[in-house]
Amino acid sequence: MLRFFGRILGNKEVQKETEEIPPMKKFLSVGLGNIGPKYHNTRHNIGFKVLDFLAEKEGLSFESQKLGDLATYKFKGRNFLLLKPSTYMNLSGKAVNYWLQKEKVPLEHLLVITDDLNLPFGT
Repeated sequence: MLRFFGRILGNKEVQKETEEIPPMKKFLSVGLGNIGPKYHNTRHNIGFKVLDFLAEKEGLSFESQKLGDLATYKFKGRNFLLLKPSTYMNLSGKAVNYWLQKEKVPLEHLLVITDDLNLPFGT
């Protein structure tokens, strides 16, 4: 997973905050999980943990937005939106759809990070 982000991100390059980013340069990475302390350290929250790790490594912070917590990472002329939906797992599509449309992110620029309880652990 980290190699994937590494290939996409390469070396850091700062982009001005005021510049409008074309849709073809926007990416949405969604880490799925369930909200609340009951699920905090469970396998079901691996999506949240992956995005938290990336944000910590890059010095990013999440802000509460509509339907989730969002962090933005600008790199090499690309805008990466990191989303942790504030809905339960089975309703996360609402948050994903909202942010895809709001930010005009093409579907092929969507990465969803989740566990699959139907697969053996570690697969």
